[in-house]
Amino acid sequence: MTAGESRTEHLLIERPRRAVLKLAADELVDAAAALLTAGYRLALVAAHDSNGPLRIVYLFSTGPPDQRVELHVEVRRDQPQIPSLAHLSFPAGRFEREMRDLFGIEPVGHPQPRPLVLHQHWASDWHPMRSDAGPQPAMIDDAKPYPFVNVEGPGVYEIPVGPVHAGLIEPGHFRFWVVGETIVKMKARLWFVHKGIERLFEGRDMEFAMALAERISGDSAVSHSLAYCLAVEEACGMEVPPRVSELRAVLLELERMYNHVADVGALCNDVGFGLANAHALTLREQLLRLNEAVTGHRLLRGGIAPGRAALRSLPRTDELREIGDRFHSIVDLARSNSIVMDRFTGTAVLTATHAEEIGVLGVVARASGLVIDARMSHPFIDPSIDFQPARCETGDVLARFLVRCDEVDASLGFLADYVSRDGPLAVSVSDRNAEGAGHGTGIVEGWRGTVVHRVEIDCNGTLQRVKIVDPSFLTWPALPVALADTIVPDFPLVNKSFNLSYAGNDL
Repeated sequence: MTAGESRTEHLLIERPRRAVLKLAADELVDAAAALLTAGYRLALVAAHDSNGPLRIVYLFSTGPPDQRVELHVEVRRDQPQIPSLAHLSFPAGRFEREMRDLFGIEPVGHPQPRPLVLHQHWASDWHPMRSDAGPQPAMIDDAKPYPFVNVEGPGVYEIPVGPVHAGLIEPGHFRFWVVGETIVKMKARLWFVHKGIERLFEGRDMEFAMALAERISGDSAVSHSLAYCLAVEEACGMEVPPRVSELRAVLLELERMYNHVADVGALCNDVGFGLANAHALTLREQLLRLNEAVTGHRLLRGGIAPGRAALRSLPRTDELREIGDRFHSIVDLARSNSIVMDRFTGTAVLTATHAEEIGVLGVVARASGLVIDARMSHPFIDPSIDFQPARCETGDVLARFLVRCDEVDASLGFLADYVSRDGPLAVSVSDRNAEGAGHGTGIVEGWRGTVVHRVEIDCNGTLQRVKIVDPSFLTWPALPVALADTIVPDFPLVNKSFNLSYAGNDL
């Protein structure tokens, strides 16, 4: 079966730019290979357990134009096995390991089928997302240490960092193998704060679940809540007015801007240039106060919900100009400092080949020369300005710094466009009846990269399943690759240049 075929025995749903196909397990590999060859990317894999056969949904997406294909495969409950796609796609291998931990579905042929989400203290035969999982068993007190692959040789020594860190950073363990100061290998181990968020969504009313969507990763409240809303609206057949999309776009760009401003300052701080960071922190505070004026919350919570958007105010044009002038002065200050530029240039290069093979997203992908941006491939609004994603070719810390700078400029341009459009500050759909609800997906370009939500809703508006993919889940594996042959003192700088979410990963 090729990517363009729609055989009647497979096709479940066909809408404009949307297709859902039901396949037998032995047809999965060929269908996935055809879609990947046609330029689709594997955006999400979601397992489902409704007490009958287990069902797995593979979401492939591409664009522009925005196109999405879902492959649905059922497996026996008493023998939950699925052919592995790991040989076709590195992200597929990670999705499969996650699914194996949480649902007990075995990816046959996976080259590394070791646990990913559940640490060794969890019972290996307990799969918490199964409907028949039962109460959580006691943790294993005498579990074996994590099986790090050791690096041996003359002069090699280990440096363990974390999982507990100073300040507010969330838990994550980093194990370095080093010769002198040069990093030979680094392994990141996460999921110390796995919260079971996807399970917490189940059985909730789609409206009241908004509070949970906004808190998946605190600095991405808009990105995740918007992806959730788009998924719910597609599932329920809601057609939102254009003004709703405009107001949502304002919030999305405000979120992108305050985070990138903070990162630009923090990168300078990690090479000892505290002056630029001080200026960036004062600008970030101004942006957080602007956020509060717009939504009533400094992190932009409360501005959107399924079928509607409601803002208290919009940024003024003169405010945006002032913000742009202040930001450009910070960037000029950093770029005029030869020490800053020297530390950034050539540090922790992630090549385009590695970025594409790993499947990274967002700033990290575009800094390595890839053109991946959901604002182009999966737009929920058509901007009036001519938009091309910011990108660099070198893949180093400097490239990730420059892409962030250009992203702020792009956000200012978008905001100037959106706030100039006339319309009310609060809009909702006229008919919000969820009868006949089914499933839907929401794809949004958050400030870290593409956020994907897939929901299934019953006719009462109750969530049956929510699958979440934060861009950090797909981008974390690239950090050790970029760190190879760098030096240990550069780790904080390189880590900040990626600035991935622990909370968004450790769902």
